[in-house]
Amino acid sequence: MVGGKRAVIESLRAGRVRELLVSEGARHNQGIREVEAAASAAGVRARRVPRAELDALAADHRGVVARVERPRDLGERDVVSFPFTEDAVVVTLDGVVDPQNLGAAARSADAAGVAVLITRTHRSAGVTDSAFRASAGALVSLPHARVANLPRVLERLRDAGFVVVGLDPEATRSIYEEPCPRGRVALVVGSEGTGLSRLVRERCDLLISLPMLGHVASLNVAAGLAAALFAWIVPSRA
Repeated sequence: MVGGKRAVIESLRAGRVRELLVSEGARHNQGIREVEAAASAAGVRARRVPRAELDALAADHRGVVARVERPRDLGERDVVSFPFTEDAVVVTLDGVVDPQNLGAAARSADAAGVAVLITRTHRSAGVTDSAFRASAGALVSLPHARVANLPRVLERLRDAGFVVVGLDPEATRSIYEEPCPRGRVALVVGSEGTGLSRLVRERCDLLISLPMLGHVASLNVAAGLAAALFAWIVPSRA
């Protein structure tokens, strides 16, 4: 069950909504009109229900809740056989445990045209309602692989022609100093607390940092990923 107008609209556009519930007391504002227009285009009928019913289904629904059929998570074999283009970008999250960070990272990855998002099956955030809302529905459309052995998957991506790049605040070269590799790139972002794990770091062909011009030492995981994607990788594909 997914709450929130933006996440519901994206789910409708992706053809994943199986039931749409709207609060009887919801104001017929621009947001509700957009939901209704997306529902009409998707052939889904909105059902008006008491707000209390929505409160029991989703914590932060803004008057709209949808029952969404999530895409199947990909596995390691799916990643290896995925039909990547010659300049494909993959984003890998190494132990990100905050669902909000997972959702925000998925939103940035989808906006940047990333082919696949890869996360670990253990000690990492799952696709919860909170993650889904933070992704603004991107977790419906963006292929998402959950794998048990992340270092091995990175090795297999290297075999498939990817340059594996780790985002590391301790790297000696920043995105201002290191040009983005041509061709396929797998960008790896570490966990909120410890960053890249040792085995993942050893699989990286290149480590880069983001220049910090203020007083903070690093950015939030999702913010750092967005900066690297749009300031470093996306311009190299233009």
